[in-house]
Amino acid sequence: MASVTGASVSMTSLSSSFKPCLALSSRISNGNSISFLINGSRFPSLRLQPMRLQVSCKAKPETVEKVCEVVKKQLALPADSTINGESKFSALGADSLDTVEIVMGLEETFGITVEEENAQTIATVQDAADLIESLVENKGAKKVDNKAENKAA
Repeated sequence: MASVTGASVSMTSLSSSFKPCLALSSRISNGNSISFLINGSRFPSLRLQPMRLQVSCKAKPETVEKVCEVVKKQLALPADSTINGESKFSALGADSLDTVEIVMGLEETFGITVEEENAQTIATVQDAADLIESLVENKGAKKVDNKAENKAA
């Protein structure tokens, strides 16, 4: 049985791993601690550590490959150098000016415009590829909207 009240959650269960007369109850308070009650005996609270949830959508492999090519070209890296989605621009020797040039090369290659705020969030090849895909998707959606408006007019 589970119940939610205010900022706390209480759960009581009977488990087949316990003897039938053993009742297990746990309580989560304020989302940061949990305490257990078994057959009326209280066990010490455990503190829960805050978690960071990160949602990420991976770009298509061909987008990552194109970004790798642009980065190699802009940084004048040897053709046999290994670059993948996890490669950080700074680890490849790029300074802030190099990063600006990489972004400009990506804009030209993909036919997009990267706003300065977005450009500052790019640290890895994967970051760039993910941003490019979202910008290309948004650009495509805007074209469809514009065509619909033109037909209606």
